[in-house]
Amino acid sequence: MRIAIPLAEGKLAMHFGHCERFALIDVDASAKQILKREDIEAPPHQPGLLPPWLAERGTNMIIAGGMGQRAHGLFTEQGIEVIIGAPAETPEKLVADYLAGALTLGKNICDH
Repeated sequence: MRIAIPLAEGKLAMHFGHCERFALIDVDASAKQILKREDIEAPPHQPGLLPPWLAERGTNMIIAGGMGQRAHGLFTEQGIEVIIGAPAETPEKLVADYLAGALTLGKNICDH
């Protein structure tokens, strides 16, 4: 399983489409273990670009702070599960909390 997390200053970027980089984290879900982390530069912001771009990189899930409804639908069409409302934490903490069933979610801070 590969989880993508949008980053700003090393932590979860609260506005998904305007992040600096993505942390791509490979996990063994059954062992609840992080296997590898790869950080990649985000492409220039362009509506509709990120869902296929992340799908091509093997992403199965996205943990986000906020995401618009249209973007959420486009990720779902690519077969990528979306978790919205995560706090601004490091990628490792977010994934570890998710794997442990302890990820606390708040409101979707994106309203478009």
